[in-house]
Amino acid sequence: MFDLRPVGYVTGLLVAALGAAMLLPMAVDFLYGNDHWVIFLQSAVVTAVFGVITALSCANGVRSRLKIQQIFLMTTGVWLALPFFGAVPFLLGSPNARVVDAFFEAMSGLTTTGATVFMDLETLPEGVLIWRSMLQWIGGVGIIVVAMVFLPELRVGGMQIFRSESFGGEGKVLPRAAQIASSISGAYIALTVACYFAYFAVGMPSFHAANHALTTVATGGFSTFDSSFGAFKGWPEYVAAVFMALASLPFVRYVQLMGGSAKPLVKDPQIRGFFLIAVVLVAVVCAFRLAGGASFESSLRETLFNITSILTGTGYSSADYQAWGPFVVVLIFFAGLVGGCAGSTSCSIKVFRYQLLIATIRARIHGIHTPRGVFTPRYDGRPVSDDVLNSVMVFFVAFVVTLGVLSVLLSTTGLDLITSVSGAAAALANIGPGLGDLIGPTGSFAGLNDAAKWLLAAAMLIGRLELMAVFAILTFNFWRA
Repeated sequence: MFDLRPVGYVTGLLVAALGAAMLLPMAVDFLYGNDHWVIFLQSAVVTAVFGVITALSCANGVRSRLKIQQIFLMTTGVWLALPFFGAVPFLLGSPNARVVDAFFEAMSGLTTTGATVFMDLETLPEGVLIWRSMLQWIGGVGIIVVAMVFLPELRVGGMQIFRSESFGGEGKVLPRAAQIASSISGAYIALTVACYFAYFAVGMPSFHAANHALTTVATGGFSTFDSSFGAFKGWPEYVAAVFMALASLPFVRYVQLMGGSAKPLVKDPQIRGFFLIAVVLVAVVCAFRLAGGASFESSLRETLFNITSILTGTGYSSADYQAWGPFVVVLIFFAGLVGGCAGSTSCSIKVFRYQLLIATIRARIHGIHTPRGVFTPRYDGRPVSDDVLNSVMVFFVAFVVTLGVLSVLLSTTGLDLITSVSGAAAALANIGPGLGDLIGPTGSFAGLNDAAKWLLAAAMLIGRLELMAVFAILTFNFWRA
């Protein structure tokens, strides 16, 4: 059995930090005159004390370099512990949620999925609304660090192709994590502040601008209204589309840009591929709607906003796109399975994996045409190793199989085919809304049974950590190593 103390130490520190973060929604409730601030104070004390005690009890086991099993456990354990404690304010106070609903909401927040089980959002205390948004914002910057530090080290899903990109590293995971986190946090905060002022400039009230800036840059999708972005028609939709797209680009490129180098941002094949997909999808859907008689401005605005929202995995909705026709619904469903760029707050499969898949297929076709030739898949001009390609192929297979198994399990809880499949995809790809009347863009996940909610919460975690990081710890060999 390997030493769990380093895992407990890091997890304890992060839980304590989460407790400290609860003081902000406490202050918001206090300023708005809500008695609910006491709930956040109690939650903060409980969470921080537990985190500090855990960290102190494990401090004597801290090492400068973690073993591979410890990294796997820490990556998964943190993303289980934080939603557990993030749900405490929902349990103790408004909306007085049940355990399954509170955990679902917190998991959806920290994984930036954006699926919600809370109704009548307009009636919730301001502190609760800002806490939901903060959970997504924290989860957004957290997943960037995970994607840039831990997943490449764990060789998950082809992420090793980004190992040490633009950052020095001596192989020590925690020092490197601290370095990358500090570098990225500046860009993340700057983008959030810019988003807030952009929302405010186009007429969004300050409180709602702050909430939506947090969840837009996190590509999370939590809103302050049951109607999501339907409450902010017009220019806010254009602003949101811009910042959702910006948040779906690799944040390491923003760090490089701030350092005076714009070339990597322009030359990145992921970025070019992402914008190509976005432009094509918006053009096709917009043209389809114009052919159906929709006005140009509303067609362009609603299409740009909703396509960008689903493609980036943000999950906002400003219109019921299910009414746009079966063709558009199918297109939007598969757009959600694309996602943004690796190293961003975006989710789903990611553009680079499709690019590597296409490069592999192209090389194999050339090999069939010219059997004696040697054709190596290349990415960004560099040959791709078999290790990366095998990892990507395993990810695709694991994703499809997991999606199928989850859909079947959801159907056994009594859900219909569309709800089961789209719900599984929405949770596993961390998109947010599914399809159908129940969990579609105008619905919520509140009406699902408890078994379905637990399954979907687990799927959010599995999908956010790129599947294999979670599956690995479920094997006997992992614990025997």
